[in-house]
Amino acid sequence: MTTIRKTLIVCAAVAALCAGCKSTPLSGAQNTPSGSAAGTSAPAGGGANAPLARTRLAPSQVGTVPANLHCRMSGNAPTTYRPDPSCTPGAVQDAVTQSNIDSTICTTGYTTKIRPAVSATDRIKHALYSAYGVPDSTKSELDHLVSLELGGSNDTANLWPEPGPLPNPKDSVENALHKAVCAHKVTLAAAQQAIATNWTTALAVTGAGK
Repeated sequence: MTTIRKTLIVCAAVAALCAGCKSTPLSGAQNTPSGSAAGTSAPAGGGANAPLARTRLAPSQVGTVPANLHCRMSGNAPTTYRPDPSCTPGAVQDAVTQSNIDSTICTTGYTTKIRPAVSATDRIKHALYSAYGVPDSTKSELDHLVSLELGGSNDTANLWPEPGPLPNPKDSVENALHKAVCAHKVTLAAAQQAIATNWTTALAVTGAGK
C-alpha cells in the first residue's frame, strides 16, 4: 500500500470519528447561583427570577446575620428603595402553598400568628442595619421583602431596613398583591416572585394593579 493511500485512509477515519463530536461549553459559562444571604437557610439564588428559598421557622425564629456582611441598597426615595438581592433575595414559608392559601394567608389574623416577636427581631436588627449602612436612628422599618401576607418567611434572607415614613409605598403593593392572590386572580408563586425581584414593578408584572 502506498504512503499516499495510507494517509487518505487515516484522514477518512479521523473525519468519521469527529463527525459525531459535540463541542463542550466552558465551565465558566455556567449560571452559578449567588451565595447565601443573611438567613438560616441558603437561598436558591440571588438574581432576578431565581427560585425563592423555602423555610420552616417558628415566629420566634429569625435566623442570624453573617459577620462582615456588606449590602448596598438601590434607589434614592421611598418609592424606589430596594434591598440588595445578594443580601436579601427573599424567602417564603414552606407551609404556605397555593393549595392552602384560603386557610392560611387569606384568613383573618394569619400575620399576627406568624409575625416574629420584637425580642427576636431586636437580636438581628442592628446587624442588618449595619450591613446596609443604615443608622439605627433612621426613620425606617425592618421589612419583610416578601410580606407575611404573601407567605413570606421571617428568615433574615427576607428582612431588610426599609427607609421612609410609615406606612411606606411598598405596603400598598403588598396589599394589592394579597387581594389578587386571595381572589385567585394571581398565583401565590407569581406574586412572591414579582415582589422579591422588584417590588416597584410587581403590580405591573402580575397585573394585580388593574
